[in-house]
Amino acid sequence: MAEQPIIKLRDGTMMPQLGLGVWQASIEEAKNAALKALEVGYRSIDTAAIYKNEEGIGQALQQTDLPREEIFVTTKLWNDDQLNARAAMETSLKKLQLEQVDLYLMHWPCPGKDNYVEAWKQIIDLQKQGLTKSIGVCNFHETHLKRLIDETGVTPVVNQIELHPMLQQRTLHAWNAMHQIQTESWSPLAQGGKGVFDQQVIKDLAKKYDKTPAQIVIRWHLDSGLVVIPKSVTPARIEENFAVFDFRLEKPEISDIAALDSGNRLGPNPDELD
Repeated sequence: MAEQPIIKLRDGTMMPQLGLGVWQASIEEAKNAALKALEVGYRSIDTAAIYKNEEGIGQALQQTDLPREEIFVTTKLWNDDQLNARAAMETSLKKLQLEQVDLYLMHWPCPGKDNYVEAWKQIIDLQKQGLTKSIGVCNFHETHLKRLIDETGVTPVVNQIELHPMLQQRTLHAWNAMHQIQTESWSPLAQGGKGVFDQQVIKDLAKKYDKTPAQIVIRWHLDSGLVVIPKSVTPARIEENFAVFDFRLEKPEISDIAALDSGNRLGPNPDELD
């Protein structure tokens, strides 16, 4: 198996391009999934305060034999805490049993509340205080990002957005790249392959490469320059999702998958969620 790719963020932090997501996992499920993932070779775990499973990740980090510096940990500031980021971060760190996370993300802009610029200023302070190495956002559109940058002078290093073959957000991905913001895909398999795994191009590529449809889609994210965090609590699936470094898609195949884009969201529209 080839070595897994690492992305260098604009602030110099090195981030594994493939990580484990633990959305909708219980504390126990998150712990077991993280331990399995670390055993398989994952070195990045993505959680969030609202997932209510940071304790499970903290337990896994305590139980693994891997040194802390080898594991990239991401958590997120929930919407209700946008004006109280310091307390929210301290709670997350306590649950994770860490003194510092590698990446702290604002979970949603919530433009109707109009607190996201103030929240970003507080997150900038958390980075200055050493509580997180890197800072970024989730679900931010260009308008939200422009305002953050214009009003604070600090550009997020990551923008984690819903992205899968049926919703590719190419304009936003390109805008992020132009501003040295790494795009990270959540729901990269469209929540278990909804409308994706049965696409003929995906099935044909799975047959060609002797891979599963999920592996083809994960490889498409990697070959498109995206950071990708497929969620699973099933040991066999965790292994399967990581076994994608022994092949690459050809450029025409990447384009064929790009043609699947329908623009249909599975999650909320960031302009409307408050």
